[in-house]
Amino acid sequence: MSDAPDPAAITQIVAIDGPAGAGKSTTARRVAQALGFAFLDTGAMYRAATWRALARGIDMDDPEAATASTQAMRYEVRPTASGDRILVDDTDVTDAIRTPEVTRMIHRIDNIPAVRACLVDTQRRVAAVRPTVAEGRDMGTVVFPAARCKVFLDASLEERARRRHAELTAKGVSTDFDELLREVHERDERNRNRETSPLRKADDAILVDTTHLSPDEAVATIVRLAKERL
Repeated sequence: MSDAPDPAAITQIVAIDGPAGAGKSTTARRVAQALGFAFLDTGAMYRAATWRALARGIDMDDPEAATASTQAMRYEVRPTASGDRILVDDTDVTDAIRTPEVTRMIHRIDNIPAVRACLVDTQRRVAAVRPTVAEGRDMGTVVFPAARCKVFLDASLEERARRRHAELTAKGVSTDFDELLREVHERDERNRNRETSPLRKADDAILVDTTHLSPDEAVATIVRLAKERL
């Protein structure tokens, strides 16, 4: 679209990429709070699009149907005293989009180029308004190539699976660790090898390995990098 923001002009961005379970969402949210920036959880957008397709019985092997569903989606982040709530078509899906079912199916929709183009355009429009901390898998490579601060957040496969297991257990979701480990590995492979916007570290991104870092240490590291570069 002619009035879409120019990616080269969106520079006041802390772009945080990395694989599943590296702690991107929690870390990025806290970094945004520390800097006084907006927070953009792009992974939640893809999860929301997946949830909507599942809830409406959309065939996600049909690119046109999946794209139409995503384009029609009304996505809203509503701040509350207990944290942000995600709404899709006025339905609170904050917890629903984090279920194992959505996690297993998300690759079927986020690998469709037209779906990604739709959501990338939305992400750029949001971030063009004010300085933003954006987390995802292609923030520094595709969505915000001119971001002044790019971070690739990573951790060992075992540690990322352990964190995901603990997260699901805390929510009362019973999971087998070995099965979860396999799913995280398979998701890594899909994300790194997909044709559209594969997961990779941008050439000018700083690697932050959180395997042996506490959440506070990870946040402090990225805040320092952001202040140096912005």
